[in-house]
Amino acid sequence: MSEPVLLRGGTVYSPADPFATAIVVADGTVGWVGSEGAADAAVGPGVHTEDLEGALVTPAFVDAHAHLTDTGLAMRGLDLTSCRSATEILDAVAAAATEGEGLPILGHGWDDSMWPEPGLPTRGELDRAAPGRTVYLSRVDAHSALVSSLLVGRVPASVDADGYDAHGPVSRLAHHLLRRASRDTLTDDERRSLQRTALRRAAALGIGQVHEMAAPHISGLHDLDVLLRWTSGDRSVPEVVGYWGEGGGVEAARDVGAVGCAGDLCLDGSLGSRTAALDSPYTDDPSTSGALYLDHDEAAAHVIACTQAGLQAGFHCIGEKAVEVAVAAVRSAAETCGTPAVQRCRHRLEHVEMVDADLAGQMARLGMVASVQPAFDAAWGGPSGMYATRLGERRAAGLNPLATLARAGLTLALGSDSPVTPFAPWEAVRAAAFHRTPAHRISARSAFGAHTRGGWRAAGDDGGVLVPGAPASYAIWDVDAELVVQAPDERVAAWSTDPRSGVPGLPDLRPGHPVPECQRTVVRGEVVHRA
Repeated sequence: MSEPVLLRGGTVYSPADPFATAIVVADGTVGWVGSEGAADAAVGPGVHTEDLEGALVTPAFVDAHAHLTDTGLAMRGLDLTSCRSATEILDAVAAAATEGEGLPILGHGWDDSMWPEPGLPTRGELDRAAPGRTVYLSRVDAHSALVSSLLVGRVPASVDADGYDAHGPVSRLAHHLLRRASRDTLTDDERRSLQRTALRRAAALGIGQVHEMAAPHISGLHDLDVLLRWTSGDRSVPEVVGYWGEGGGVEAARDVGAVGCAGDLCLDGSLGSRTAALDSPYTDDPSTSGALYLDHDEAAAHVIACTQAGLQAGFHCIGEKAVEVAVAAVRSAAETCGTPAVQRCRHRLEHVEMVDADLAGQMARLGMVASVQPAFDAAWGGPSGMYATRLGERRAAGLNPLATLARAGLTLALGSDSPVTPFAPWEAVRAAAFHRTPAHRISARSAFGAHTRGGWRAAGDDGGVLVPGAPASYAIWDVDAELVVQAPDERVAAWSTDPRSGVPGLPDLRPGHPVPECQRTVVRGEVVHRA
């Protein structure tokens, strides 16, 4: 039994009382939320009182899609996000080759889509920059990579696999094989250290729960097992919800304690690597429309098996062709197992960047969850961004239609896909509220709910809201400016900001405004970060 704590003298973001200034936490749950005057009644023997000094208390964020080992590698490894040419990549690799003799060179983050001069390093150039070294350099979307000949030599099957290129980046199945091989060199201690590094970063940003999207082509079942074993008993880091994305992997998911056989079971790839499955060719490369990694029958069999086992199924799907296959697979499961059984499982789709109102409506009727990453639009949207380069402005303007998904009544869960985009929850809420395409915007309040309560719902749990009886997972923030209510429709905004509406305010997230700084992150009553 932990000592009850009364936090008072601030602002508490809670539907229980939109004007709350105080909160009581006891035994890992919220005991009471209310006004400053009523807080006096909570003061008593055994109650520890803290003055918030005007700080804001909100539910802790949930990052609903992340890869913790890869995030740790990106944080500690070779950062290629600032590279703007093949020469700069080679220079970075050559500099890394002077350190850690014999160790693999693992890098992440290059993005050639907007370079002033096109062209990537060849395999031969990479070998010469790091002679005798294993090199794996993933593109920013993590769906293709530059690799050294030494790494290819360790996976002979990659040479005959789909997506292999003898000189340039590898993609598709070849990339999956080589990515996995680059991770197999890690020891369990190294995995735990990398995962802890990533989780500590998440905690420092007010994230109290992370959904790990594991899959065979990413870092393997053993990596997920290591992660779930050590985090299950460690109260010093955010809690981890594990998913295992493998077709036919129901028993494996159960064995390691995953909540679902979903996540990064890929139906397609990414737009940046031109492997997302489209209904028509890429504008900047008409020779390809991307790739489907599973057909309808394979996808449907997976969803049916998961439904019969009472587990969440799900897929990575970005292009409209992949989303169509995913939704059709869940429809087939409903025909086989019954719609109520499918709805109870809350099958989830990751990314769903290209979806129309009809597909969104079908997803809602099937009880599905849309796990989305607004930071993708912030990074690659707009008329001059990567999306427009790959698809043309008209098609690109339809991407990441958050308002369409919200209007359909879907549960939205926000995440980062870290390390594809970094942990940055307030920036994700901003990206959703100020989407580059105004018609796709949702209110900051809706986006915040999707990044807190939506993540809990996506995992089939109830939390992410500060009301009596709920898990005491919260964050305390320094907020310099007055709290505001932001909505995409000015008429809604005018009413919502009226005190009579009782809508709680959030920090001003307009572009250019600084995001709040996290003072403390608490998970079920335990402090996991203190500034």
